[in-house]
Amino acid sequence: MFADWWVVLFFTIDFIIKVIAIVVVPRNRRPTAGMAWLLAIFLIPYAGVIAFLLIGHPKLPRKRREIQDEINDFIRIAGENLPKQDLQPGLPLWFTNLVRLNRNLGALPLLGGNEARLLGDYNKTLAAMTEAIDAAHHHVHVEFYILSCDATTAPFFDALERAVQRGVTVRVLLDHVANLRTKGYLKTRRRLDETGAEWHLLLPLQPWRGKFQRPDLRNHRKILVVDGDVAFMGSQNVIDRSYNKRGNLRRGLQWQELVARVEGPVVGGVNAIFLSDWYSETGELVSREIDVTDPDLDDGDLDCQVVPSGPGFDGENNLRLFLGLLYAAQKRIVITSPYFVPDESMLYAITTAVHRGVPVDLFVSEIGDQALVYHAQRSYYEALLRAGVRIYLYPAPYILHAKHFTIDDDVAVIGSSNMDMRSFGLNLEVSLMVRGASFVSDMREVEDEYRLKSRELTLDEWLKQPLRSTILDNLARLSSALQ
Repeated sequence: MFADWWVVLFFTIDFIIKVIAIVVVPRNRRPTAGMAWLLAIFLIPYAGVIAFLLIGHPKLPRKRREIQDEINDFIRIAGENLPKQDLQPGLPLWFTNLVRLNRNLGALPLLGGNEARLLGDYNKTLAAMTEAIDAAHHHVHVEFYILSCDATTAPFFDALERAVQRGVTVRVLLDHVANLRTKGYLKTRRRLDETGAEWHLLLPLQPWRGKFQRPDLRNHRKILVVDGDVAFMGSQNVIDRSYNKRGNLRRGLQWQELVARVEGPVVGGVNAIFLSDWYSETGELVSREIDVTDPDLDDGDLDCQVVPSGPGFDGENNLRLFLGLLYAAQKRIVITSPYFVPDESMLYAITTAVHRGVPVDLFVSEIGDQALVYHAQRSYYEALLRAGVRIYLYPAPYILHAKHFTIDDDVAVIGSSNMDMRSFGLNLEVSLMVRGASFVSDMREVEDEYRLKSRELTLDEWLKQPLRSTILDNLARLSSALQ
């Protein structure tokens, strides 16, 4: 009798869990994500419920969202006060509407009079950032997903220390969980203390201090601003090219990145994103009159817009930006993304572009550093290839970690955002949309270099994949929707 009651109780609780899940899980959630969570809860009820309670809410905690509302006001006001320069003539209507969309979702305004230079050599990029810090007179703002002091990056930290010694204000932000998982984290903390810079952790997981949110909501931005005159943003973290991981060193993996060095009014927009994150972690609202100098407005020919995104915003700003560009393209689309796991809307936008006669090239790595994402990405190759997308595999032992996107002849995007569901919904990201033929031409040269080094994946080759790979890819694809 006692055993029978336990069986009844078990099935009763199981039934109640499933009924509650049907009501709670799909609410305000994508159908694919809702279905994935329901499958997890129905197939493994207790483990599925625990996982849902831990990582099932794709937004920041309420207190953080309230802070984000204040940040959005700050970004709006900061955008209104940024120095204005004439935009390039001939703005198409679709581009004007896309700029308005970005602005309504929390972006900075489109600003003219900017210059930008692409940096694709890993160590030379670190050297360029170090050189810029050494030239600082007033302030240096550093924000990176991973900021690690090792033999490769030691000069960067030395430059921060020299800047502090010159009386320059140095502020540093680094993601907590990403760096906690990085070799040498304690050494990096000690080195930051030694520099004399003021530094803080982004989205810290410190429940004993009342700081806790979904563990995989991370700040993935990579920003350096010096004196309000020059900014660096793109895909590269501050760490050795191997990321100092034993497995990477054993496989000889090297990261391939792309960073934009920008000057002009848009630097104030990049700085506003840093200052908003600084306020989010410290409660200190740094005065723009003190921290932003007037940039040179004379020579730039690029129109730029800074687009922040992340779980603090109501909409998926980066996804909407990418979709708007995909549907606007008339001549050519080239996408570079290390982790390409599109949702249905992006998959349809890309394949629709091909069907309406717009060539689409996709650059991804031949090998992966994250098994789950790598297999989820591969699960989309057949649909893309059948639609006519040309997929180029960047060769091992390199991980093509660059994140950029060009359409037609005069619009490009570069930043920290991957084209995957994590970057769309869970990570705080920042993207730079650039209108200017010279910048897109430079980007095309980078893409042509990728093309020369890569090999094209064909549908015939892909259809020869072994069954075990297909099974792994499909299982990973299902798990990628758990948001």
